[in-house]
Amino acid sequence: MADVFASIANGYVDSGMPSWDDIFSPVEVQGLAMYVLETRANVGYVTSNYDAPLSIPEGEFETELHSFRLETLVDDLDPLPFSLAPLPDGSLLVTEKTKGVRVISPDGDRSELIRGTPQAYDDIYQMESRIDIERGMGWLFDVLLHPNYEENGWIYLYHGHRCEDCTELSRERERPVSMNRLVRGRVDNGEWIDEEIIWQADMEHYSFAGDVGAGGRAVFDNRGHVFFSVGSKGGMQGIQDLSTPWGKVHRINDDGTIPQDNPFVGRDDVYQSIYTYGHRSPQGLEFDMTGGELWGSEHGPRGGDEINLLLPGRNYGWPLFSLGLDYDGTPVEYGKDLGVEFELSDIEQPVVDLTPSPAVSSFIISASDQFPEWKGDYLVGSLKARSLFRVEIEDNHFVARETLFEGIGRLRDIEQASNGDIYLLFEHNAGGKIVRLVPVK
Repeated sequence: MADVFASIANGYVDSGMPSWDDIFSPVEVQGLAMYVLETRANVGYVTSNYDAPLSIPEGEFETELHSFRLETLVDDLDPLPFSLAPLPDGSLLVTEKTKGVRVISPDGDRSELIRGTPQAYDDIYQMESRIDIERGMGWLFDVLLHPNYEENGWIYLYHGHRCEDCTELSRERERPVSMNRLVRGRVDNGEWIDEEIIWQADMEHYSFAGDVGAGGRAVFDNRGHVFFSVGSKGGMQGIQDLSTPWGKVHRINDDGTIPQDNPFVGRDDVYQSIYTYGHRSPQGLEFDMTGGELWGSEHGPRGGDEINLLLPGRNYGWPLFSLGLDYDGTPVEYGKDLGVEFELSDIEQPVVDLTPSPAVSSFIISASDQFPEWKGDYLVGSLKARSLFRVEIEDNHFVARETLFEGIGRLRDIEQASNGDIYLLFEHNAGGKIVRLVPVK
């Protein structure tokens, strides 16, 4: 970005290209540079690549540290899967966000939908301004196992809880409303049982906003806490407001109680589950068991996709500031409209800035013995770039990024099993796929 910006601003007078520094403002030069980079990478801000063909190559991928191939486990999931959870017996739980939860056997056989899970709604619609983006309300998000799953059998399911005639707003407009909710239960003979609500927002904070920006990721640490993200479900107005749940990453104990060392405990005017705030569209959430740190990925607007070290009580800037531009090419500065004053020094900056936006999705911190040279590296998926990246971070600073493959398909989730198998979850309108990374000696 800096190189293209300098090329436009300074020109190459000896080669016949003038300097544009005196003609275009810095914001206009930045917009032109962004357009050049987006066009080169085929990730323009109106390009989601939903309709791009999805075909899993049969050959080997040679990368800097490891060679691998891609092995398809199942290729006929619903077009909109969201999350994987490897089970101890080698099978996988998968959420199809408008359908429900299935079990995939080690051989790739699909079970029927598990009966009794929270309802998933499939009334999909598109907005005229962005007909390439599927929208809806009441979707299933992340599924994850309790760290002591083999002893207690608890499975945690994060979903958009949708209801009608349940709030004053929904009754007034005769429309359903929803908000993210975390529940846990067990599976017995294909049935969801023993459900408990672990976290639910106040009903007054349920909204008409669709689930496309709901975030929807959850993860455990090694101390009995579960973290979960709530994206911009209520609009920009409440993201910087600690009395609303959206635009936040929350932390609770595994039974739903509030940890007494949460950053805002003791205040009556806030959600005491809030861990960080100022988030736009969080797409990935991982806990580094070695370093003891929480990390998250999220979408920026036009540029400004991020990987963040999530520190308790910190503000991550949206919608006051972003390293990307707004969709119209202007700087992100909604604080002026919202009447929010801030100092840039109070905004936590990303460890990794991904500009132009590849539409970063889920990620893992690799610990697989099958790929020993990747240990500690971040394997990061993307949606519209349809690529898998390896990111090196040392001492909480960005070191390097390598593209492991590009242009294959919209990569929604990445998960690592206890035996080191690494699984990729692709979404596509011809059917979602689960693919395994197989090391090549």
